[in-house]
Amino acid sequence: MAGVPGKAAEVNKHHQVENVSIESGVLSLVVDGKRIQRELKEVSPLLAAASEEEQQGFRVSPSGYGIHWPLLDEDISIDGLLGIAHTVNLVRRSA
Repeated sequence: MAGVPGKAAEVNKHHQVENVSIESGVLSLVVDGKRIQRELKEVSPLLAAASEEEQQGFRVSPSGYGIHWPLLDEDISIDGLLGIAHTVNLVRRSA
């Protein structure tokens, strides 16, 4: 609850992301209960070329929106891994 001392604000979950690992050039994770595997070279050439230490130093966002590699300043969205495209809806208002 926001505004209540001692209580963390509740985060709107985009996805439940678990068991993230990188082994032999493959990114593996479980998203919303479904196992996903992607070749690093197809996901991110930067990650594919990174050292093992850089590849293993990631953080999953609390909302499940994406994965961040601080040593590389690289981000991958979970929606992107799942092939979910978003469009921007522009609303124009006349003056």
